[in-house]
Amino acid sequence: QVQLVESGGGLVQAGGSLRLSCAASGRSFSSYAMGWFRQAPGKEREFVAAISRSGGSMYYADSVKGRFTISRDNAKNTGYLQMNSLKPEDTAAYYCAAGQLPSYTASYDYWGQGTQVTVSS
Repeated sequence: QVQLVESGGGLVQAGGSLRLSCAASGRSFSSYAMGWFRQAPGKEREFVAAISRSGGSMYYADSVKGRFTISRDNAKNTGYLQMNSLKPEDTAAYYCAAGQLPSYTASYDYWGQGTQVTVSS
């Protein structure tokens, strides 16, 4: 069992940056791949980024490639999503997730409660 808690969301102007954190507790965080997803009002949850257990492999949605960076610190049981050059269309609730493999689909075993990111134009 893994508990995930996101933080770092907020209101930012277009072009700004935020760093989201995902603190894990319970079973060893390094045993799980991690993903970030987002869901805007009235839209389906969509993949943002994923990272392998060791942090050696990262995957990104085309919409965030070159602007967002996923990382993790297994010693701190924490994952991160650095978001730069934010756009109004990045506005959404952001969720971290943990699972056996990094995946573009929502096939993760554990999910956080989400943190809201709002980008003003």
